[in-house]
Amino acid sequence: MPRIYHTFPPFYQSDSEILILGTMPSPKSRELGFYYMHPQNRFWRVLENVFQEKIGKSIESKKDFLIKHKIALWDTCASCEIDKASDSTIKNIKPNNINLILKNTNIKNIFTTGKKAHELYQKYIYNKTKIEDICLYSPSPANCAISLEKLIENYKILNKSNNV
Repeated sequence: MPRIYHTFPPFYQSDSEILILGTMPSPKSRELGFYYMHPQNRFWRVLENVFQEKIGKSIESKKDFLIKHKIALWDTCASCEIDKASDSTIKNIKPNNINLILKNTNIKNIFTTGKKAHELYQKYIYNKTKIEDICLYSPSPANCAISLEKLIENYKILNKSNNV
C-alpha cells in the first residue's frame, strides 16, 4: 500500500469551538484540496440538515458555513498507508499534532467521524490533549448500514455542542 500524506492544512479560526476529526482525506478530497469532497460522502448533507441551512457546493461556501458555526476540521493522520479511501486498511500512522489547533482556538469539544477516527484519536492523540472525543457515525458512503436519517440524528449534538 502506498504512503499517503495529508496535503492541505487544517481549517479553523481563532474563535472555533468545535473540532471535527476524520482519518485521512479521500483521494477526491486530496484532489480538490478540502474536507469531505467525495460526492457520495454525506458529511455536508448531514450538516445542512442539522443546522437547517443550505451550504452550497463550492469550497468557499463550505468554509463560510464552518466559520459561521465555529467549526474546525482536520484529520487524525498526517500520513499513513491506506488503500484508496478504506479506513480499515490504515496502518503505519504518523498522527497530526492537534495541539496546533487547540492552542490557537477556543475548542470546547472534539468529535471524531467514525470508529477508525475515534480509535486513532484515542491511540495517538488523546494522551497529548487529555480531551475526550465524542465518536460520531462515519458519513462515508462505505458506511451504508447507517441511514441518512440516523446520521442526522447522531450529528445533532453538533448544534448543541456548547452544552455538552
